[in-house]
Amino acid sequence: MAFVGKKYKLDKSENFDEYMKELGVGLVTRKMGNSLSPTVEVTLEGDTYTLTTTSTFKTSAISFKLGQEFDEETLDGRNVKSIITLDGNKLTQEQKGDKPTTIVREFNDGELITTLTIGSVKCVRVYKAV
Repeated sequence: MAFVGKKYKLDKSENFDEYMKELGVGLVTRKMGNSLSPTVEVTLEGDTYTLTTTSTFKTSAISFKLGQEFDEETLDGRNVKSIITLDGNKLTQEQKGDKPTTIVREFNDGELITTLTIGSVKCVRVYKAV
């Protein structure tokens, strides 16, 4: 779990606009979302993880225990039920709601690769450790 306590800044993003479109995000919010370079940090206190995403537009934090379902309001305002599991260096998040989504965060040496999938639409966002 070498990723705990590290910060990662968005370096490149593929297909994020299509992903947001599939979620039903409006044009103005999509344009804003595409212009941001958020920073992601994972912290751990006891058995509770906190995943904080910070940008000039908005900061969001979700706290969770591995394998336990929790309520989440997504950055685009949807209310979903999420469950996150850890397998090696991968945190996998299943969001259940009107539009089920899978988010896989893979932590490697110096980078975080986040793969977001909704239906047949897949987005890959690469973050570099800062």
